[in-house]
Amino acid sequence: MTAVPHAGPAPGERGAPAAPSKADTAYRSILEGVQQGRFAPGSRLVLAQLAAELGMSVVPVREAVRRLQQDGLVAYERNVGATVVGIDPVEYRYTMETLALVEGFSTAQCAPLVTDEELQRAREINRRMRRALEDFDPVEFTELNKQFHSTLYEHHQNAHILDLVHRGWNRLAALRSSTFAYVPGRAQASVEEHDRLLDLIAEKAPFEVVEAAARQHRMNTLDAYLAALPAGTGTG
Repeated sequence: MTAVPHAGPAPGERGAPAAPSKADTAYRSILEGVQQGRFAPGSRLVLAQLAAELGMSVVPVREAVRRLQQDGLVAYERNVGATVVGIDPVEYRYTMETLALVEGFSTAQCAPLVTDEELQRAREINRRMRRALEDFDPVEFTELNKQFHSTLYEHHQNAHILDLVHRGWNRLAALRSSTFAYVPGRAQASVEEHDRLLDLIAEKAPFEVVEAAARQHRMNTLDAYLAALPAGTGTG
């Protein structure tokens, strides 16, 4: 029996990114609203209203809200519907600890696959972060920080682990403010730790060394945040 060859992409289309689905579009729109404070904690997400604003049916909006539930950004209550939740210090700690584990593993697993071009791109982003310290904008700094880390694992990652990393980032984004807004002094140390991490990757350091450095880098930010909390704030 002759096997039928798999039909690949048409000429000129190989590797072309797929257009985002309506559910993807709705997800990004609602997530952006949460991050920017348009949907404050406790706000109801009325599916029909969101669908009308986005010019689509309720079905993809419902799927987007379901994904936001899975990310921990939205809660569903009987007779109330979907509402935006906030992240308290305990939730923040749990999210950061989980992200430290998956991001540390992710960075170490992808380190041998990072190209010289990607390393240089990461170094340039870190230089921009260092320049940003002079006229500090915590939101801009956080976006550059996300770009930095994504450069090191986004294109080489186990899809399941990458999904966990993205979920962690999305949960943090629900704070609608940068951690660096609470602990601006942490930014300088973060840039220096980035340099060290890049040096380890360039030197082809062992998996466990890169993993420990990336994990501790995330934990250092958590420790700085917890240390800045008012006395008596419960963190579990």
